[in-house]
Amino acid sequence: MTACLLALCLARPEPLADKLEAIAAAHKGTVAVVVKPLGVGGEPFARNADTPLQTASLIKLAVMAACYSRADEGKLDLQKKVTLTREDKVPGAGILTDHFTDGATLSVRDLIRLMIRYSDNTATNMVLDQVGIRTVNEYTAGRGLPETRINSKVFKQSSSSVDLKRSEKYQLGSTTANEMVWLLELIHANKAASQESCQAMLAHLRANDDKEQLVRFLPDGVVVAHKSGATNQVRTDAGILYVPDPADKKAKRPVAVCVLTNDNADQQWVLDNAGQLTIAKIGQAVYDHFAGGGK
Repeated sequence: MTACLLALCLARPEPLADKLEAIAAAHKGTVAVVVKPLGVGGEPFARNADTPLQTASLIKLAVMAACYSRADEGKLDLQKKVTLTREDKVPGAGILTDHFTDGATLSVRDLIRLMIRYSDNTATNMVLDQVGIRTVNEYTAGRGLPETRINSKVFKQSSSSVDLKRSEKYQLGSTTANEMVWLLELIHANKAASQESCQAMLAHLRANDDKEQLVRFLPDGVVVAHKSGATNQVRTDAGILYVPDPADKKAKRPVAVCVLTNDNADQQWVLDNAGQLTIAKIGQAVYDHFAGGGK
């Protein structure tokens, strides 16, 4: 009997919380994680959930939400054409700076697409010119997200910061894992803006081309609506994983996940950067747990 009980114990799956804590604890840096099933039963997880941390480009998710909310209010025209100038172009992620000619015109909606799909920094700054940095922060504060703030344009901190102290501490932007998951939950529930706008935002997030972090170790074909970010010492990713329901193969279980890694010891710009691997392992553990019928 004792041997049988021991065998049962050894065969019992490791709890999700234990897996996630082990992955996070092994990382050389600060790690915040929140996992929350949306509208379905399941095991949540939180680690450093309310600690404000740097977002890198993850803050662009909040910029998008503010834009769609303003559009719903009739205060921002997503069809408005904006002209790309030499002064707009900044380095880093994206395609506008290197591949578009000065004088090209794009709609605000298309700039938002580029901001999310390719994390385009130039497109982000052009969007911020239309919506306003302070407007984004007013939007997040009004949704109960006081630590989710953008401080300046990308690569234009000295000339555009609306809060120099926060710029020095958090660089481009800040959030908490709890707040970012709450924003995703609002979008999922069609409460971040109108239903039409929330569905458009989810479409932008599903088109994100970053496959190096949250989605890296997931099976082919798994749908993830997410936004990521990266600087030398920071790797972040947050999104909704649409996990197959083991009880109904035609159904999906939406699970919101946010992973923030800051102060990372590994600052290499390589695929196997430690921060990226940590986020990828967490994404894999969450998927395996819920796809396997985890509660």
